[in-house]
Amino acid sequence: MALPPKLWFQWQRLKKFLTSSFGTPGSSPSNSMRMCPHCRALIDRDASVCPFCGERAGPVRARGSTGTPGRVLGFIPVPTTASSVVVVANLVLYAISWYMTQNTASTQLYGAPAMGGINGEVLLRLGAKAPYILMGQWWRLVTAIFLHADLLHIGMNLWCLVDLGPQVESMFNAPKFTVLYLATGVAGFLLSLWWSPFGVSVGASGAILGLVGILIGVSFHHGHLGKEYRSQLWRWVIYIAIFGIFFRVDNAAHFGGLASGLVLGYLIPEGEPATRPSENLWNALAVLSVLIIAGSFVLMAMQLGQPLR
Repeated sequence: MALPPKLWFQWQRLKKFLTSSFGTPGSSPSNSMRMCPHCRALIDRDASVCPFCGERAGPVRARGSTGTPGRVLGFIPVPTTASSVVVVANLVLYAISWYMTQNTASTQLYGAPAMGGINGEVLLRLGAKAPYILMGQWWRLVTAIFLHADLLHIGMNLWCLVDLGPQVESMFNAPKFTVLYLATGVAGFLLSLWWSPFGVSVGASGAILGLVGILIGVSFHHGHLGKEYRSQLWRWVIYIAIFGIFFRVDNAAHFGGLASGLVLGYLIPEGEPATRPSENLWNALAVLSVLIIAGSFVLMAMQLGQPLR
């Protein structure tokens, strides 16, 4: 006898969690789900019949082989999903900014900021969102997404990213996740620039609210189950809004990321692309996104030794 849709969905989430935690090497949450081509419900990747609408789900598209993840120096695991790569990139940029802050403090009379704080000038040199964008340094809209002001800042953002990133990546796929993360992050800082053109800010919060918005947008395609999930997501938004009242955060970037994510999540179909041309398109957009990110940091590095202007 088939399980009720709600119970079936909860069982799939539990099974996915157990697989990602204790499964075989090479298993990944982003590989376990796909979208039913008839009702757009999320179903098990290997299911032949959708348990929600009863229609045949069609064949599973072939993917590349998934071997055991490689390791750096024999013991450091190599990130195997787009969301884990983003987490590592944030940590690397924080380590670089912390090191530069310590060097700056050692040459000046005052010490480094407490609680792992990053020197404001260091953040500006590494690409914080700042008025310099209006002078042609557009790459700051990208680099600012990967910078953080202190340990609490990066800790809160990575906690949310580790929770939300795999969810979005499992509903879409790695190329779509890459494009959506960059697009919502840039949209957040664009609204921040419009709202406060002379303000300085950093952080992944806009992109993270973008992930929340994407999940909210997706939930409109999943009936009653989506409505329940959407109410949980709105609680995230309320908590973050309350946090923004008591702490100095870039609320415009938050709202810009949330709004753009909601629209993109509603319009872009979940799951693997249905046709080869659409798959090629998303792969190309993902490559372009990676090139934009890499190019932005190259442009940042080229002006590191120059006076801020």
